[in-house]
Order: sequence, then structure tokens, then C-alpha cells
Amino acid sequence: MEDDDSVYRDVATRHTQSFLDLNNIILKAYEFDNKYESTFYRSNDQWQRGREISREKYNKTYKVEPLLMAPTMIGSEIKDPNQKFIFVYDFTKNWTFLVELIHVTREEDLKKTYPAVLKSEGIGPSQYGTKGLVGDKLAEVEEKYDLTKNAEGFGEEGDEADNDELEETDEEGSESESEF
Repeated sequence: MEDDDSVYRDVATRHTQSFLDLNNIILKAYEFDNKYESTFYRSNDQWQRGREISREKYNKTYKVEPLLMAPTMIGSEIKDPNQKFIFVYDFTKNWTFLVELIHVTREEDLKKTYPAVLKSEGIGPSQYGTKGLVGDKLAEVEEKYDLTKNAEGFGEEGDEADNDELEETDEEGSESESEF
């Protein structure tokens, strides 16, 4: 994933929550499903990968046995007040999220259910393709370019089969817009 500082999510967790909880809130914050493998790496300020904290033990070679997300509490892996983690989701697509500790507090908001998304900035990447905003852009293109038979600038060339195909394409396009 491109490094874009204008797209981020602030999430709050308790130090007693697990890395599996952190995994789930990150995926929820970016509207990703939870169908694929994932892992965290403890990191330093240069974003180098350190100890792995994995959802499960995957069929790959490890230099050091990974910790598992479910039993590993977040607080147990914070070694620095600016602790960083690298979160990798879906090893085929290799979605990579840079996770950074930005604040520690003893106060808890009793109205919140933790973990919680506190702030969402920018439009995140789409896990499977384009996001809803593209639908608006497609609508603008359709309004600007009227491809019907009587549109100005289009001749009468071609037979009725071509026009029927064009109408079917328009109908399919509007159906796909409603799916966004």
C-alpha cells in the first residue's frame, strides 16, 4: 500500500486487550473483511520488522517462533512510549499498515466499547477494487456524454443491433453503479 499520511485511523484499545482485538479493529476501521491471514511485527523507528505476532502459525519458515495474537496482550509488547508495529494482512495482496502508539492514558471513557475507532481521516484503500465515490464520477461521465441514437455529433451509421448493444451496456452500467 502506498504510504499516504493523509489516510489514517486513530483507534483506542486497552493494554489488556489482545493483538487479535487490534487486528479486528484495524480491519473494521478500513472496511476490510477478516477472511485472510494476518500478522503484526514489533518495529522500531525505521520500520524494521522485529518479533512476529501472528494470528496463527502459518505454513512458512520462521527465524523465531511467532507469538500468537489471541493470547498476547498489547501491553506486553509495548517496549517504548513511541512503540511501532507493522501489520500485514492478506499475504497474497500484502496489505501493510504502519501502526504507531501515539498516546497512553489511565483514563477510560466508560461510554466507549473498546477497541474503538476514534478518528477516521481520508478515504482508505478498497480491499477489492473501487470505492463508492467512483460511482459519482461515472454518473458525471454518463451525463456529459449522451450516447443515445439522437445525440448531437453522432451519425446514423451502424445498424439497430449496434444500438441495442449500446442500450444493454448502459443498463448494465447503471446496475453496477447501484452496487457501490
